This record gives sequence, C-alpha cells and structure tokens, in this order.
Amino acid sequence: MSECHIAQLNIARMKYAAESDEMSGFMERLEDINALADSSPGFVWRLQTEDGDATAIDYFGSEYLVNMSVWKNVDALKNYVYRSAHSEVLARRKQWFDRIEEAYSVMWWVAPGTIPSLEEAGKRLESLRQNGPNVEAFSFKRLFDPD
Repeated sequence: MSECHIAQLNIARMKYAAESDEMSGFMERLEDINALADSSPGFVWRLQTEDGDATAIDYFGSEYLVNMSVWKNVDALKNYVYRSAHSEVLARRKQWFDRIEEAYSVMWWVAPGTIPSLEEAGKRLESLRQNGPNVEAFSFKRLFDPD
C-alpha cells in the first residue's frame, strides 16, 4: 500500500459570521487560495460545492468551515500548507478563527482514486481526538507510513 495518497480534513470555528466585515479578509482570499491548491504539485482533489468552495457545508456545525482534500503525498500537502501563499493566511488564522483545544486536523492514507466522505473524515478526526495519533488518524506532528 506504499503507493497511497494522503487525505486530510481540517475544521475551523469562525469567530464571526462568514458574511461579516470581520471575516472579509479571509473570505476575499478564499478563491485564490483554493485555486492555488488546485494548481499545486501533488494536488488530487478537494471538497467543494458548485460554488467552488466548501463554505456552505455545515457537517460539523454552521460556525465551522471545513477543508478536506487529497494529495499524492505528504510532502506535496506540506509544501502547499507551509511553503506557499497559503501560509500567509494560516499565519493570520487567530484573526478569524477561535482556538480549538482538541484536534481540528487529521490525515490518513487512501488508495489512489479514493474520494473520502465527510462521514469518514469525521470518524477519523474523532479517532484522533479519542485515541491520539495512530495509523488510521494522524497529523503532521506524528506521521505514519502507509505500510
């Protein structure tokens, strides 16, 4: 199974309503950041509605924004998250999002061509919260090989 892709989910609890002036700095960048992901090396897929983003998806509650994607490997995901313009938005997250004390991001291995469901992602996040990092649910802090 060493030819797996990496799936990831992260959620963020908004401090303000999505359409508020306080969230405008984030919302105005969202289309560009999503386009950057779509064109990044190693990108495979991301969760989105017909509007091109996932802001209308309230699987975890209406106060949460959801991001879920699949990448060819961990390095591709890491490069996008920390070594692209995405990192500029990430650095300002405290301006728009509340701190979540429990795990808010999870990764897991999937077979190429697999599109994960939100239900599966939610279970993986809960597994990480309940059991800590494991081969089924982990984060950048403690990675597991697909084998």
